[in-house]
Amino acid sequence: MKKRRLLIRTIILSVLIATLGYTLYTNFFTDKEKVKEGSVAPDFVLTDLDGKKHQLSDLKGKGVFLNFWGTWCEPCKREMPYMANQYKNYQELGVEILAINVGESNLTVSNFIKQYNLNFPVVMDKDSQVLNAYGVKPLPTTFLINKDGKVVKIITGSMTEKMVRDYMELIKP
Repeated sequence: MKKRRLLIRTIILSVLIATLGYTLYTNFFTDKEKVKEGSVAPDFVLTDLDGKKHQLSDLKGKGVFLNFWGTWCEPCKREMPYMANQYKNYQELGVEILAINVGESNLTVSNFIKQYNLNFPVVMDKDSQVLNAYGVKPLPTTFLINKDGKVVKIITGSMTEKMVRDYMELIKP
């Protein structure tokens, strides 16, 4: 009976130590940020609410303001009108916005687009594949991509209108 108890305790302790070791390894020795500043932005194809496909590589030659967001995200709600305002000015200058909604229903996103009068493409990442490919953790996260397809800057958190304008100026071809 004592040997059995000792064996069970040893097994439990071994599992706990292995779990702790794995957690420490993944937190300290693996690269969590999949896309970095200076790297080429991974290509993807996502569909908007009208069924139109948008491929990142089709925007080569333009600056791309790639924004990951959700309707429930308060900072996202604050920065969307700023993005729409600046898009009016910078679209003519070769800057495109591609807003990637993460995992929400078409109805929810459609209502949000109408409420905030968004004038730029909003695409749906239902299964979070693009979110995971880019290594996005907090929302909102924005990737500034230059005309050559390289990530110039990664912004996490909310932006002011001045920041949006300055970032668009940075990626203007």
